[in-house]
Amino acid sequence: MSIGFVFPGQGSQSLGMQAEFANQPLVRQTYDQASSVLGYDLWALSQQGPEEQLNATERTQPLVLTAGVAAYRVWLAQGGLTPTLMAGHSLGEFTALVCAQALDFAQAVELVRKRGELMQTAVPAGTGAMAAILGLDDELVEEACRVATEGEVVEPVNYNSPGQLVIAGHRHAVDRAMKACQERGAKRAVLLPVSVPAHSSLLRGAAQAFADVIAKVNVDSPQIPVLGLGASPHDTPASIRARVVEQLHSPVRWTQTVTTMVNSGVQGLVECGPGRVLSTLNRRIERNKEFGIYSTDTPAALAAALSATAPQGSATHAEG
Repeated sequence: MSIGFVFPGQGSQSLGMQAEFANQPLVRQTYDQASSVLGYDLWALSQQGPEEQLNATERTQPLVLTAGVAAYRVWLAQGGLTPTLMAGHSLGEFTALVCAQALDFAQAVELVRKRGELMQTAVPAGTGAMAAILGLDDELVEEACRVATEGEVVEPVNYNSPGQLVIAGHRHAVDRAMKACQERGAKRAVLLPVSVPAHSSLLRGAAQAFADVIAKVNVDSPQIPVLGLGASPHDTPASIRARVVEQLHSPVRWTQTVTTMVNSGVQGLVECGPGRVLSTLNRRIERNKEFGIYSTDTPAALAAALSATAPQGSATHAEG
């Protein structure tokens, strides 16, 4: 069986995430590794909060990266299939690159911490916003953004699934675009509880600074293909550096990414990390019920995914 792995991004974190894996030595070891880089107890933060720190961008990004790497290590240790293809949603692309052995884990923890800091400081607090637009064709959302700019920035930034698109930019322009989307028939337009207009052109400055950061980090060619911007695979260290910089101010095209993975011939997608945000999106994109959509956010979900993807006649060990 051929499977693809997908890694979630910021927004999949929650207080108490992966608590049911606390007895897994590999999970705690992975968190301890990250903690030694960061200088604080990442496992304690994930379990005890405080929630405002858990959701602070410069802390959330190392946390979600670590959770995804921990889940992948457990998957392999319990006999899970090695994926033939990987992708990540925004920050999740870094998790995929670590698991594909293109980035060293410890270096990646520091890298995404810095990425989070640069994103947080790129736009003054209160001036940026993001909103989810539900139940409206992409073309109409794009049109609404064009008419709402009025000299400011508002753009589609996350093409998450058919009928779900996230926009971002200046706060007032986002407000105008939300109204324009509702006038065009959107079922809902929901302001998201974030202040950083991720993946919008307002982050070009942060991207330029991030280019200097990643230039100093060792990058190898992935051992497993990782889809990046435009749903094409990362292939060389130079292309990885260029594309994770460009990613900061370019839209996430998740629908296109998942469609590319399905068309590549994989027979299932495993979401590796906390929550089931991507699994929900993936099922909206790929509606064939015969196609496997799996998660690893609990021991039971992990065991089910291991069992469903195991080669016939083989056994997996999914206790814990």
